[in-house]
Amino acid sequence: MPLARSLSMTSLNGLPQWEDEDLPVQDLLLFEVSWEVTNKVGGIYTVIQTKAKITADEWGENYFLVGPYFEHNVKTQVEACEPPNPAVKKAMDTMKSQGCQIFFGRWLIEGSPYVLLFDIGSAAWNLDKWKGEFWDVSNIGIPFHDREANDAVIFGSLTAWFLKELSCQFDDKPNIIAHFHEWQAGVGLILSRSQKIPVATIFTTHATLLGRYLCAASIDFYNNLDQFDIDKEAGERQIYHRYCMERAAVHCAHVFTTVSQITAIEAEHMLKRNPDVVTPNGLNIKKFSAMHEFQNLHSMYKARIQEFIRGHFYGHLDFSLEKTLFFFIAGRYEFSNKGADMFLEALSRLNFLLRVHKTDITVVVFFIMPAKTNNFNVETLKGQAVRKQLWDTAQSVKEKFGKKLYNALLKGEIPDLNKILDRDDITIMKRAIFSTQRHCLPPVTTHNMIDDGNDPILNTIRRIGLFNNRTDRVKVIVHPEFLSSTSPLLPLDYEEFVRGCHLGVFPSYYEPWGYTPAECTVMGIPSVTTNLSGFGCFMQEHVADPAAYGIYIVDRRFRSPDESCNQLTQFLYGFCQQSRRQRIIQRNRTERLSDLLDWRYLGRYYMHARHLALSRTFPDKFEMEPSAPPKTEGFRYPRPPSVPPSPSVSQHSSPHHSEGEDEDEDERYDEDEEAERDRQNIKSPFSLGVLPQGKKKQHGEYRN
Repeated sequence: MPLARSLSMTSLNGLPQWEDEDLPVQDLLLFEVSWEVTNKVGGIYTVIQTKAKITADEWGENYFLVGPYFEHNVKTQVEACEPPNPAVKKAMDTMKSQGCQIFFGRWLIEGSPYVLLFDIGSAAWNLDKWKGEFWDVSNIGIPFHDREANDAVIFGSLTAWFLKELSCQFDDKPNIIAHFHEWQAGVGLILSRSQKIPVATIFTTHATLLGRYLCAASIDFYNNLDQFDIDKEAGERQIYHRYCMERAAVHCAHVFTTVSQITAIEAEHMLKRNPDVVTPNGLNIKKFSAMHEFQNLHSMYKARIQEFIRGHFYGHLDFSLEKTLFFFIAGRYEFSNKGADMFLEALSRLNFLLRVHKTDITVVVFFIMPAKTNNFNVETLKGQAVRKQLWDTAQSVKEKFGKKLYNALLKGEIPDLNKILDRDDITIMKRAIFSTQRHCLPPVTTHNMIDDGNDPILNTIRRIGLFNNRTDRVKVIVHPEFLSSTSPLLPLDYEEFVRGCHLGVFPSYYEPWGYTPAECTVMGIPSVTTNLSGFGCFMQEHVADPAAYGIYIVDRRFRSPDESCNQLTQFLYGFCQQSRRQRIIQRNRTERLSDLLDWRYLGRYYMHARHLALSRTFPDKFEMEPSAPPKTEGFRYPRPPSVPPSPSVSQHSSPHHSEGEDEDEDERYDEDEEAERDRQNIKSPFSLGVLPQGKKKQHGEYRN
């Protein structure tokens, strides 16, 4: 990305190198503004939190995050300190003297960036005045009952006020870049432009407001993008003012970005502006990297999930846990948007296929989607209690048996196994067996759902009849709250749970990016996604045969729902037909894709957006040679040579395949050779400043 005259691509401590002597490098400041700074609401929190380290490495002490002040978040996440920059301190002092409460400190995450937090409540007395000013510059009225929009006006007004106080100290020199995320932060951008504050502005939409609402209404969204009456649709959903705030911010920004190509198409129609740069979401891979251990971690956490299954299905445990696969879907409870409707229908068809072909594979499927509950299900708690009681009984009998065996061997005798267990031991074991008797089916849900008669997941389960019958090869468990290591049912954190599963299934209809399959990938767990998710499109672009690398991409854009569901069913059925060896090989390949998702490589798009904003805002000081956004040359994983030439990896036309096929594939598979070839496919097109060049050291891979 060549820059001309005023800004070169060379870096000093990660900052752009100025050629004008009158503009010291340390005066250039970057502010990233979001409602989710230190405040977890959704996926934007993950974006900002994981990106903080590479941005802090690039900008050092000149990088600041701006967000709202919430005491409960600050107490646990932020360490208070004084602003190191005198201009920032002076701007804060000016606002404090006029009654605003501002908190400054370091966010205790990797990279330890500075955070500037505005107390919305302390400035709420200005709300009517600021709403009036916002109306004067934008003609957007904010209804009094929409608290979220009112808070956005206060937050945006405080942000613009701060940027104005800060810019006044720099003698009209271009010193500030402000990057705003989502419509809640957009008011600050609109006011900054209307007040002609000399700030280079960037606006990123992670999902359009109207797009999310329309998709949730089960509308054929992507085939009718150019047919919608945007104003009418927003008005009918009572979000017209929010939509106007979002659209105004998009058009006021010097540079507009989205997180994926599919969202770029959506923004063109919903917000009437083509994005200047697509900025894919990454992950801080180091956080998830279990060096030389990810296969071992899978085995360890799978055993923990199996313990839960033993309790949940007590009395009905007539299937082999060694031949049981764990699938899961997780995320916000958006039944259609997240693809839970299609997943359930595919599970019904998968159950039919597994039963017809009389396979000995059992699939247990978890739905980790928070919903309103009033407590744990009594039957589920009882199942874990029965399991623990049986374990204690077995341990007690084992201890007595061991002592008698030990004493007999000391005497040089072979013990009579008919006498080594006395009548009391037999009685205890019989009572334990009787306690496992169950007169009902294992529960479908782990909690008591509030209004379960209207719950879409439970209603669909009732319709398709997946009630965990003995004859069902697909079992369903709905866990309607986020996972926690302190849970009495399934004491695992989300990351531990993911590592223990075999496949994540996310057949989303509306998913601007999709962190859940991305997190599966960096932990070496195969996943199902769609070509309507940003992640799925990204993988299609960068991996020649995604299925060979454990990324199954369902076509939900160009196929009918029934065809898409059949394709998903075939993916799931093909996965069930894989041998253990094939799954291990696939997990090794999946984990190697994690480098594609590393912020060290994806951060280049944010760099490009910032340079573009500077050149557009201050053309007399910055020039940028005409160029397209940076390309990921070399980010292309070829089809692994060991994969048989079939439409997708390890899918057989019939449920039974010969052992010779497995052996032939094993002979053609060389882990070290494949890993080295994949390493060569991660290249950096241009320098990322002080960030490490090349690829991180490859994880060890196990042949087990």
